[in-house]
Amino acid sequence: MTDAGPGPAAPRVPEVHVLTPGDHFSPRTGSAIPTVVDGLCAALPPGSTPRPRVVVADGTYPDRYPSADPVGYPLATARPADRYLDALAGRLGLPRPGVRRTLRPTVAEQDAWPAGVVLAHNAPQLVPLVHERHAAVLYAHNLLLRTYSPREADRVLGRAAAVVCVSGALAEQTAEHLPAALRDRLRVVPNGVDTTRFSPRADPERGERLRVVFVGRMIRDKGADVLLDAVARLGRDDVEVTVVGSQNFDAAAAPSPYEREVAAKAAALGDRVRLLPFRPRAEVAEVYRAADVVVVPSRWAEPFALTVMEGMASGVPVVASAAGGIPEVVGDAGVLVRPDDPAELAAALEALADDEALRRTVGRACRAWAQAHDWAWSRSRLDAVLTEVAGVSPTPVG
Repeated sequence: MTDAGPGPAAPRVPEVHVLTPGDHFSPRTGSAIPTVVDGLCAALPPGSTPRPRVVVADGTYPDRYPSADPVGYPLATARPADRYLDALAGRLGLPRPGVRRTLRPTVAEQDAWPAGVVLAHNAPQLVPLVHERHAAVLYAHNLLLRTYSPREADRVLGRAAAVVCVSGALAEQTAEHLPAALRDRLRVVPNGVDTTRFSPRADPERGERLRVVFVGRMIRDKGADVLLDAVARLGRDDVEVTVVGSQNFDAAAAPSPYEREVAAKAAALGDRVRLLPFRPRAEVAEVYRAADVVVVPSRWAEPFALTVMEGMASGVPVVASAAGGIPEVVGDAGVLVRPDDPAELAAALEALADDEALRRTVGRACRAWAQAHDWAWSRSRLDAVLTEVAGVSPTPVG
């Protein structure tokens, strides 16, 4: 596998991003894939032609990101039996009919698209449905081939021009599920960050309390409870926590058992903890900007973790779990701790609470790292891949 580094400027290659069916291309959600697609498309120079297209189902949020032209299609609803039929088909080495049925409408109009690159986001089964006139690229934001044998992966991805992964860690995991012939098509395109939206507050001074912020889904894998356990261990009145998130990006949903567990831990800490439901992306930047420290205490091996980059861009120290692709995201700027280890997390927070010069130094380093790894940086790596795999006459930049 190779890291797709920036290359010389090249004419634009027509690109179509296909989102997971049912996902939104809207700033209302915190979903990672649309955020990444918007970041990559928005990083193109003004006036670039042709504009990227994003395939998104009819009926999803109508307020769309302005960075690309939406292409609508009627959503095919998944049937309850599809999951089991697909699992059986995969074991037998057959095409997975359920997921292909839901994906087929996304490319129904592909013959009308200019020949270019179709990027299948988190959808391996879309690759065989892309016609030969386009280069098909699997864009992996997660480990997608866990249930695939190398033989099935070869059959499904045999004509994939590339398999793009959002981190080196994810590429290594993916390689284990690919036949040798496909491993040399792996490319790494790390995500970036919007350093204009996510920016430091004017006055970096902290108040009487160290303001620690967590932003993420309220599921055990994200580890909000680990942060609260760490604060309980500290036993300090000069550290306060704001936890922002809901189970499924829905502020109005009834609390899950895990959310009730987190609420109980928060109640035990009194006024040192504030729980807020999910916030749209337009509001999240202000949450980060008000923080003195951002914590990403994930238990699972996150392939990337956009919250790390967003916190770093906000100019405050980020303390994050050393798991999955997170160490690549943090680089040499933030603070890494063992996952699911409240004691180590507490020690990191205490060091930042006690040493204001250290906190500011780490915060400046985080901001500088984010500025060097923004969406334009990420876009240059994607462009190198698109130019490499297109196999078509690219369209000149307008």
